[in-house]
Amino acid sequence: MLSVESFKRRRIAYYGYRAGSYLSLFISLAALLGLVLYIAIQGAPELSFSLLFGEYSSAHPSLGPAFLGTLYLILISLGVATPIGMMSAIFLSEYAKGNSIYVKVIRIAIETLSGIPSIVYGLFGYLLFVYYLGWGYSLLGGSFTMALMILPVLVRGIEESLRSVPSSIREASFALGAGKADTTFKIVLPCAIPGIITSIILSVGRVLSESAVLLVTVGMVVNKVPSTPLSSGTSLALDIYYFSSYGYREEASATSFVLLLLVLLLDGLALLLGKLLSKGKGYER
Repeated sequence: MLSVESFKRRRIAYYGYRAGSYLSLFISLAALLGLVLYIAIQGAPELSFSLLFGEYSSAHPSLGPAFLGTLYLILISLGVATPIGMMSAIFLSEYAKGNSIYVKVIRIAIETLSGIPSIVYGLFGYLLFVYYLGWGYSLLGGSFTMALMILPVLVRGIEESLRSVPSSIREASFALGAGKADTTFKIVLPCAIPGIITSIILSVGRVLSESAVLLVTVGMVVNKVPSTPLSSGTSLALDIYYFSSYGYREEASATSFVLLLLVLLLDGLALLLGKLLSKGKGYER
């Protein structure tokens, strides 16, 4: 039985931990809110139709090339990384034995990939796609490099989504005579769609915000709309770097605001789709 003094110490410790948690939460939210407000105050007044949709000139820069370049990067990188990430996650979640050395090596590799600095990915993409394969500075080379970067995010996110599907659903499918493949691809995978879509949308946010990788693989042609994926180009993140480096302070602020809006919209869309699709499947994650 606890003594009075021991009970008091535990009570003080409890309230101390609770106060520390609330303080940490407040600091995090205040930092996020301060960053968003600062970028909005600096960038929103500088937005204009010519900046967003006008023709590029040295006197009046435009984000038109960056919008198209960013679209190329998103579509190609997701087209490459999503099938690989999904099949890898299905293997790890549904087929692999958790204690085998083979699976442990795969997990170590995934964790290592997720911890590699982005500039290292950029140098790898430069050596492989730009130099050895002879693609030159191109959106295609940048997209393949970005696919390598977002692959660990997709694998881990999709695997967690598959594991969150109740085991009773698998057992019911097996009881009705379905095989392992039918259960995985026709029952489990559709139930995990909310989490899969959320992982994909969050990966898009990673592609949007990356600049170091693209600087050494895509180049930085900000004044020309790319005609094909093999053309050099730019992105919104690269435009921020370019504008801030060459004296376009107002344009850099406006581009930062546009990029921030896109990232916030993607995060909100991921949460909304996750909730809607979870309700449609009949259970909450």
